[in-house]
Amino acid sequence: MKTKNLSLKIVIALILGIAIGSIFNIFAGSAFVENVDKYLFNVIGQIFLNLIFMLVVPVVFVSIVLGVVGVGDPKLLGGIGLKTITFFLTTTAIAITIGLTLAMLLQPGAGKSELLNSDDVSSYQQTLNKENSAQDSAAKQTFDQTLINLFPKNPLQAMTEENMLQIITFAIFIGVGIIMVGSKAQMVHKILEQTNEVLMYIVTMIMNVFAPIGTFGLVAHAFTGAGFGAIQQLGMYFFIVLLALVIHFFVVYGSAVKLLGRTSPLKFYKEFIPAITLGFSASSSTATLPVSLECTKKMGVRREIASFVQPLGATINMDGTAIMQGVATIFIAQISGVTLSFAQIITVVVIAVVASIGTAGVPGVGLIMLAMVLNAVGLDPAAIGIILGIDRLLDMTRTSVNITGDAACALIISRAEERKLAAKNE
Repeated sequence: MKTKNLSLKIVIALILGIAIGSIFNIFAGSAFVENVDKYLFNVIGQIFLNLIFMLVVPVVFVSIVLGVVGVGDPKLLGGIGLKTITFFLTTTAIAITIGLTLAMLLQPGAGKSELLNSDDVSSYQQTLNKENSAQDSAAKQTFDQTLINLFPKNPLQAMTEENMLQIITFAIFIGVGIIMVGSKAQMVHKILEQTNEVLMYIVTMIMNVFAPIGTFGLVAHAFTGAGFGAIQQLGMYFFIVLLALVIHFFVVYGSAVKLLGRTSPLKFYKEFIPAITLGFSASSSTATLPVSLECTKKMGVRREIASFVQPLGATINMDGTAIMQGVATIFIAQISGVTLSFAQIITVVVIAVVASIGTAGVPGVGLIMLAMVLNAVGLDPAAIGIILGIDRLLDMTRTSVNITGDAACALIISRAEERKLAAKNE
């Protein structure tokens, strides 16, 4: 993957997609715009997305198995897993704290109580009434059920349904099994390594051939549908979410990469641009995973570390989503005339952090988690309808933040393991 040229092409495609999509949004409703959006932007975007999704399950499974085998010692693997989860939960708690703090200081919902009477709220209430689906099942799932659901009854079904946590669990067992069997499993190990080479070649080919045009299609389609119209009424909310995302992206991750990873943040961001831009256009941490792994490989992150940390992060690390939840909760409380107590604010932090575990890395999942948070502090989930119009644009941005956190964690742990090895060899 020629990173420099590819990154430039993707960035150009991103800018063109935003510009053309925003112009088309002005003329939304005309037959020409609808046809171009439906049969051109959407088609090329979805084809590109399908090509990436096609590789997600095999890449996750093979990467995790090879990562476990590469670590070698199950005890060391447990240590890496503990460090990874600690990093993710800590940064997620920091993220939602940033969002809550900015929202309480800048008060995006002040004087906006009329928004509760909008058609968007009543429309979303009807959706909630009709659907006894994702929001309800997620909210009703207890802690013991969450633990049980980590382990697949049928690994093939888990792969078919793209249940990432179950796939990761199964892959870890296979990896540990290969380690324990030793030389007898050498052929299986070799086949998996060769499979990984084939998969990475396909990823590189898809990115080099389809990424720029696919990115253009996805972004143009998103901005044709959303545009910037809704931002006028919700400008302060939009601004605060973006500000919090920028602070977390550059300050929190930049500091972590510099201080813990002992790497230049500018170099880190530059080499991760292909994944950042794909995350923005696809709005899916899971879809971006094959490209994210390729980027960290080029940074010099140890393969066994990246192969374990990043697939796990795509499933449980939701820093960008946590920021949105923090700002949205305060925003909805303010327009509802409710002042949240300190205990309720702590509840928001805890639920948002815990809910991030096991939530799929797909577009729009943040709204499901937000409904859980609002219910927990006694706010009406129907008010989510107010922010639906601009959530697609924010979802694109927070996905880029999420995957960058995964890569930062992989880099930091890889550098720490390298320092340990260097110390032992002295």
